Amino acid sequence: MKDRVLILGAAGRDFHVFNTVYRDDPDSVVVAFTAQQIPHIDDRRYPPELAGPRYPEGIPIRPEDELEDIIREEGVTRCVMAYSDVSHEYVMHMASRVNALGPDFEIGGAGRTMLESTKPVVAVCAARTGSGKSQTSRAVANILREAGLRVSVVRHPMPYGDLVKQAVQRFGGEDDLVRYEATIEEREEYEPHIANGSAVFAGVDYEGILRAAEAEADVVLWDGGNNDTSFYQADVYITVVDPHRPGHEVRYYPGETNLRLADVVVVNKVQTADPAGVAEVLANVRRVNPGAMVLQAASPIKADDPSVLAGKRVLAVEDGPTVTHGGMKYGAGTLGARDAGAAEIVDPRPFLVGELKETFERYPELGAILPAMGYGDQQVADLEATFKKAADGGVEAVAIGTPIDLARLVDIPVPHTRVRYDLDVLGKPDLRDALAPILAKAGKAAAD
Repeated sequence: MKDRVLILGAAGRDFHVFNTVYRDDPDSVVVAFTAQQIPHIDDRRYPPELAGPRYPEGIPIRPEDELEDIIREEGVTRCVMAYSDVSHEYVMHMASRVNALGPDFEIGGAGRTMLESTKPVVAVCAARTGSGKSQTSRAVANILREAGLRVSVVRHPMPYGDLVKQAVQRFGGEDDLVRYEATIEEREEYEPHIANGSAVFAGVDYEGILRAAEAEADVVLWDGGNNDTSFYQADVYITVVDPHRPGHEVRYYPGETNLRLADVVVVNKVQTADPAGVAEVLANVRRVNPGAMVLQAASPIKADDPSVLAGKRVLAVEDGPTVTHGGMKYGAGTLGARDAGAAEIVDPRPFLVGELKETFERYPELGAILPAMGYGDQQVADLEATFKKAADGGVEAVAIGTPIDLARLVDIPVPHTRVRYDLDVLGKPDLRDALAPILAKAGKAAAD
């Protein structure tokens, strides 16, 4: 009797787990995926073109709210956890829901789905969403390129559209972002790398993606999203932790796994965190992974034009995932506005429109910040309408704390300025020390 498997996911690791573990497994059948965390990704199908000949009709993707119904209807015997950035407590609540109905609850080992590259790999992962992977990845890419090495960036999946068209994607410029109809969330991750001189690869089929990336690179750089573990075996595994959320590095899944896997731990944002939080994080890192190289870093924040914000009633716009399921109460926009001398950080709740209202209902702990939600056209339209209402309601300026220039995509009817941040490793060891094995390995291969 075949194992009847339900994969619990969020349009990311779930598909990778299926592709690497279950697609060709004759002893199991995957009856469905569930969708959670990301809006508008349920009620689709994983297409037969990607699912393979054992699944000629594809595989349904259903809302996680229907978990119990799916288990009963499909005779599920095993549920596989395949999404990330959730608390250990949340994971065990999921296990209890599943076990109470009879199926086994499985969390696959991190190495089980790691593909092997023909090129050296640097993996940049994190303990929580919003810890600073993006600026760390850019800093790594800069060091590798300065050494004369070609770098391909592979980004954690965000396949929210046509999965067949998105199987293997390469983003080298604005034309590719338009061609693949990249969402704001995708642009936030891809555009900084493109501007930094790196092609970005992403999609659904991460074996195909890896082979495409290898063809253009001396080094593959895995830029992990949603604090997931790396899809690729890494020569250097870097994990970024955030002292603004001390203790989270040992209380979240799979963030703690990333911490334990790390060759190098970057304790980021030490210049803006409470010193007690920095000390707690350092103690946890040394306790959990005493063999790791530990780097302390700042991510200095600066508004492009502080005068736009000084003395004004400011709406702070933040990276969506960081402040929603990442749990941050503030971000770069807030900090940049305060540093610039804003008279007030305005609470956006009175101005919310459409799906943004639903976002605040789903994440009631959100502070006086506006998450730049842009998973689809409706959310982008709602964001634009919210800006208009805020302007009519007395907001005088906007601090854009997202990794991209949001004003290129959304009309903001009041003065606005971007708030930027990059990684600044403090003292020694530094990132060059951390990357020494890669520089030596890739340099030798390039010479040969």
